[in-house]
Amino acid sequence: MTSNVSRRSLLALGAGLGAGLGANLIAPGLIGSASAKAPKLGTQAPYFHRFTFGDAEVSVVSDGPLPLGDPSGTFVGVPKEDVQKMLTDNFLSPSNVILEQNVPIINMNDKLIMFDTGMGTSKLFGPTTGRLMKSISEAGIKPEQIDAIVCSHAHIDHIGGIVGADDKPLFPNAQVYISEEDFKFWTDEGKMGSPLKDFIVHARKNLMPVKDRLVFFKDNQEFLPGVTAMHAPGHTFGHHMFMITSAGKSFAFLGDLTHHQVLLLEKPRMEFSYDSDPKMAAASRVKMLDMLAANKTAVMSYHFAWPGYGHVVKAGDGFRYIAEPMIMNL
Repeated sequence: MTSNVSRRSLLALGAGLGAGLGANLIAPGLIGSASAKAPKLGTQAPYFHRFTFGDAEVSVVSDGPLPLGDPSGTFVGVPKEDVQKMLTDNFLSPSNVILEQNVPIINMNDKLIMFDTGMGTSKLFGPTTGRLMKSISEAGIKPEQIDAIVCSHAHIDHIGGIVGADDKPLFPNAQVYISEEDFKFWTDEGKMGSPLKDFIVHARKNLMPVKDRLVFFKDNQEFLPGVTAMHAPGHTFGHHMFMITSAGKSFAFLGDLTHHQVLLLEKPRMEFSYDSDPKMAAASRVKMLDMLAANKTAVMSYHFAWPGYGHVVKAGDGFRYIAEPMIMNL
């Protein structure tokens, strides 16, 4: 026998069943009562994210948030009111810009390669930085497993985690890759009397103990398997980003090509006060972002919101960042 049951009838039948079951399962006097409150945990998830890329495995670990404070003295060349509106329009604080420190550790099968190392022992930007070693441990990686440390440049928040508080290398088996120009500039004792003193002290603290392990790369050189340097000067004169390639797929680790996923993308010619040459940095930023957007190349930024992996697309005179969903590899 064929039964013709309408969708409306099924919905009504379901509602009736639900009401009947509810009446039978909820005892008199218990309607509206609540179970005991669970205690607040006050803990966070481990600070790493892992995904596969081609034949490689990428573990993004964090050195912790880096607060810059009021943006008006840091992001310049655009009216203060415009900067604040760009932030509030994106639900961000207009009075305290907070950057991330996303450190990718890439297992390329024959080498385990880490890009940049965070602030280390320096608290120049407050107490929330310096988490790298804890994050690495949470990710199940041992310091002695790191084969290579690749530095985008020699600023304090990128080379600060090479040595510990005792000035001894934290990664005993790692060679350290950096541009020769940045090494010479930021370890120059002649600059100790300049406003760059804190950066010089920190660079010398971290780079001089591993001087015998330093390897200098050049623009467009594939200096490690699947890792090619791309000179993007301005933030520092030896600043580089890197193209990472595995099994025909590529993404660009931007280093400090752009520090903020809103401000320096919507207004890429805005100047950033920590740039050695702000106009040169802006020119590099526009050139490289144009290329990455046109080629639809995935990007990872050191300072974008955690974990800093996604794409950039053209948007008017600037760009827009689209974060990649954090899909777990199960």
